[in-house]
Amino acid sequence: MRRIFVVYGHHNVDKSFNQEIRDTFCSEAKKLGHEIDLINLHKEKPIPFYNGSKPSEQILDYRKRLEQSDVLFMISPCYNLRATAILENWIDHVLAPKWFFSFKKLIGNWGYPLAGAMKGKTAIMSMSYGGNFFSIETWFQNIPFRRIKAGVLKLGGMKTSYIRFYEVLPGMSQKKFERHMNKVKNLVRKL
Repeated sequence: MRRIFVVYGHHNVDKSFNQEIRDTFCSEAKKLGHEIDLINLHKEKPIPFYNGSKPSEQILDYRKRLEQSDVLFMISPCYNLRATAILENWIDHVLAPKWFFSFKKLIGNWGYPLAGAMKGKTAIMSMSYGGNFFSIETWFQNIPFRRIKAGVLKLGGMKTSYIRFYEVLPGMSQKKFERHMNKVKNLVRKL
């Protein structure tokens, strides 16, 4: 059994494709005996935009819950080549130095990152796109993938994976929708 901290960053908490990812993931995880700690960012007390201040009690609580978890699972649609602003702001506050990572200074301002409290734990980023695979992979060069997975999560020393959903549009066929949900179920089974 694993404890999974789920961060849901879509404004529609009741009916959206990302809500289906969240609910399918949580349902399948519970069936397999995993424990879920879910936060719907749009139902939480709003976090002010990051301004460099010390972490609030709310942020410290998220960090404590993360430390007690084995897996971090973040869910967001892709807006303007990034995750939603509310999830990005959560990342800025919660996955911040010196708790999430720090730097080992070598000479002057040169050095390298040292993983912090989440080192060795698993992080999964779910991102849904309205476009097709070809345009996202070719023209947009996977910017959210590179920045969140290969940038932020690697700084914290987390084992990372990324699950992507393409052509998430209102007219999506039931067959495509079911393929996407099977992808989510398979992700849970591999934990």
